Parts: sequence; C-alpha cells; structure tokens
Amino acid sequence: MKERKIRLVPLRRNDREQFVLDNQEAFRYGALEEFGRRDSHFEEEGEIISRKTIETAIDNGEAYRIVQDGKPTGGAVIHTSGSRGELDLLFVSPDNHSNGVGYAAWREIEKLHPEVNVWETVTPYFETRNIHFYVNRCGFHIVEFYNSHHPDPNSRSDANNTRTDEPFEDGMFRFEKRL
Repeated sequence: MKERKIRLVPLRRNDREQFVLDNQEAFRYGALEEFGRRDSHFEEEGEIISRKTIETAIDNGEAYRIVQDGKPTGGAVIHTSGSRGELDLLFVSPDNHSNGVGYAAWREIEKLHPEVNVWETVTPYFETRNIHFYVNRCGFHIVEFYNSHHPDPNSRSDANNTRTDEPFEDGMFRFEKRL
C-alpha cells in the first residue's frame, strides 16, 4: 500500500471540541461495525469512548491533528517520558480507513520522538481492526490481556474497590513495540 503524505499538527485550542467529536465518531464507527447498534461496550450514552477519557488524554499528553491535503482526517495523543512512550489515542476518520493514513501518522509519531525505544498502547479486545493495525502494520506485540481476573494495575479504584476508569472489563489488550 502506498504511504500517504500526512502532517501531524499540534492541536489548537479552538479545534479541541471538533477533535473530541471526531474521535468519538471514529471509535463509535468501529464498535457499530463490530457489534451493530445493540452494543453494550459504551463508556457513556452512545459513545464508545467518553468525552472525559479523551479530554484527560489531551490534558496529560501531546495532542496532534492528522492533516492530509490541508484537511483534518484524524488525530493522536501521545505521552513520552525518556525512552518510553504511550500512544493514548489514534484515530482516523472512517471516510479514510484503509488508505494508509493511520500508518503514515504512526510513522510520523515515531519520527517525532526518536528517543523513545519502547512504545505502549491498549485497545479493547473487540477492536479487531485496531489489533490488526497495531500488530500487522505497526509492529507492536500483544504483551498482556487485562480483564476482570487480571485488571490493569494502573487503573484506579473507588472506596468500594470498584474500578473507576476501566470501561472494558471484558478485556483490553496491552501492546508494546520495542525499537
């Protein structure tokens, strides 16, 4: 597949709301493709990924718009610390799926941070498109499977020991890419 020419542009304050909406649209599209309209995997009413999750990622990381031919076509949020990096969010408009935009964006992220030699990300077990993308296109490896019997050690619990930030108790894959 031909690699697309894209740019990563730092998210501007006046584009934040549209970034959130575009992210939700992309994730909702994936869930609807997999499960149809009767899905129970939503974090908030009608959304597979909540506004709070997206805004927390933006506030705690580096947010970028994926731009192709001068138009926003997706986005990414990353967090780096020394030689380690986390891909918190990566999304491409459903209109541009399977056109190499996501892969081109990932390559640009790697170029932005050559100091990072271990990248990490997670995705829900049902996002087969994402799993294929991370493993077969980007070179990540599945290294862990979080679920009710093996919770994410970084997730938080409330006073009743209930997980407060783990929306997919049925399972999340954790991926690593070592460069």
